[in-house]
Amino acid sequence: MVSSEGLCGSQPPIAAPVTQYGVTKPISMAGPTAADIQRSRDLEKFLVQAGLYESKVEASKREEVLGQIQEIVTNWVKQLTRLRGYTDQMVEDAKAVIFTFGSYRLGVHGPGSDIDALCVGPSYVSREEDFFFVLHNILAEREEVTELQPVPDAHVPVMRFKFNGIPIDLLYASISHLVVPHVSLNHLLF
Repeated sequence: MVSSEGLCGSQPPIAAPVTQYGVTKPISMAGPTAADIQRSRDLEKFLVQAGLYESKVEASKREEVLGQIQEIVTNWVKQLTRLRGYTDQMVEDAKAVIFTFGSYRLGVHGPGSDIDALCVGPSYVSREEDFFFVLHNILAEREEVTELQPVPDAHVPVMRFKFNGIPIDLLYASISHLVVPHVSLNHLLF
C-alpha cells in the first residue's frame, strides 16, 4: 500500500541502516530508566545479603583449582607423549588445554556450584583409555581429589570429582592435531 506522501514525490530522509538480530524487531531500544537502575541495585543488594554470590576467597580458590587441573592435564599429556615414543621436542610442546563452560564460564554460578570444564588434547590421546583410565588413576592418587567418579557411558562422557572441595565435571575431546595450538577461548567462541 502506498501512502499519499509517497505519491507527492516527497521522500523521507534516508536513515542509517540499523542492524537487526533475530527475526523480530526489538520491543524497545530505550535504555534503562532511573527506576530500573534502582531496582537492579536493590535486587543485587538482596542477592548479596541472601548469600547467592560466592566470596572473593572462594572465587580465588576456584581459579587456583583450575590452574592445578591445567597443570595436571598438561603433565598427563607430556607423560603419554613420552611413553608413545615421540621426540623430545614433541614432549616439550605437548599439552592439553582446559576450557570452562556453563554457569561458571557465564559468571552466574553460586557458592558451591560445580565447574564444568572441557579438556582438549592432541589426536593421539584417547578418551576411552587415556582419559578414563590413565588420567583417572593420576587423579585418584592425589589427596586433593575426592569423590572421583568416571561416567564414560553417559550421553556426554564425564569425570566428576571434587578438587580441594570444589566440584568439577571434566569432559575430554581430542583434536586432529599432534600438538594442541595456543588458542584463546574467545577465538573458539566468536
